[in-house]
Amino acid sequence: MTTYLLAGGGTAGHVNPLLAVADALRDRRPDDTVLVLGTREGLESRLVPERGYELLIVDKVPFPRRPNGAAIRFPARWLRAVAHVRTYIRERGVDVVAGFGGYAAAPAYVAARREGVPYVVHEANARPGLANVLGARRAAATGIVFDCTPLRGAQVVGMPLRREIVDLDRAARRAEAAAAFGLDPARPVVLVFGGSLGARRLNEALAGSWRDIVDAGWQVLHASGERNEVSEAASPDYRVVPYLDRMDLAFALADVVVSRSGAATVSEVSALGIPAVYVPYAVGNGEQALNAAGAVRAGAARIIDDADFTPERVRSEVVPLLSDGDELERMRRAAGAVGTREGAANVVALLDAAQRR
Repeated sequence: MTTYLLAGGGTAGHVNPLLAVADALRDRRPDDTVLVLGTREGLESRLVPERGYELLIVDKVPFPRRPNGAAIRFPARWLRAVAHVRTYIRERGVDVVAGFGGYAAAPAYVAARREGVPYVVHEANARPGLANVLGARRAAATGIVFDCTPLRGAQVVGMPLRREIVDLDRAARRAEAAAAFGLDPARPVVLVFGGSLGARRLNEALAGSWRDIVDAGWQVLHASGERNEVSEAASPDYRVVPYLDRMDLAFALADVVVSRSGAATVSEVSALGIPAVYVPYAVGNGEQALNAAGAVRAGAARIIDDADFTPERVRSEVVPLLSDGDELERMRRAAGAVGTREGAANVVALLDAAQRR
């Protein structure tokens, strides 16, 4: 039997790939032990126990960005965190470690190296975080989602996806999905979403252009976000919901996606073979544009800058695309080629190889 320690967390972008790999390991050999290392503050503190995994806690030790009191305290706190993880590794008989970024990953990489235990790095974003940049230097293997991610010795393995996405038969679930959202399964659907809180830019653009999409013969399923007020239109072809708690059904119904380009979104949309128009979130370090770049190069998606995504741009670019069946079919084929549903299995294979080294 093998004992795995999966380290990472903080945000859904770190936790969800970790849990997908945990599920793949548990499904493959139920007698193996899968432990998760995280912090008290991160999303993992709730999601990991809910999924039935034991969560081992390590203190959150942010890397200091400026000379201040936190910087002075950092070395001692960091050494304590590494020592804590080393104790977990010894006491629980950990055979191999996988890190997914976030505050828990960095001490896990150092602890594994000092204990002589192999470790694997997985980076979900095109622009890697500091923990994974440092961890990749000594990793037994490093897996990435996007081929442009600059990590030493990395190989493209894809995103470990949720089971409901991996197993989704879009055609078989289309009628069920249409009934769930009150739309016609025989007519095409544009799915628009911007995350759980919505995206004001997408909401404003759709408010001024949904009629043009409907006039082109399409239906619209629009997740406006829990904090955004978007009025339900007086049309059965424009369905507005605050949040999509059944994303699998939304994807089953979608013929085209218009959305932000977070790493998970791009990976899921590509894996399912859905043409996309991405509107990268303009705040931050530009990683959303990088996440979408590979799909755009492959011909599976188009990008419209956030500042340019207006009702007029929807009418001039998105609506003509919806009317071009040949181009949409080319985009579907390209998406199927660039995406994968095997991300979790590929990370498991890296863990197997790491143990054989």
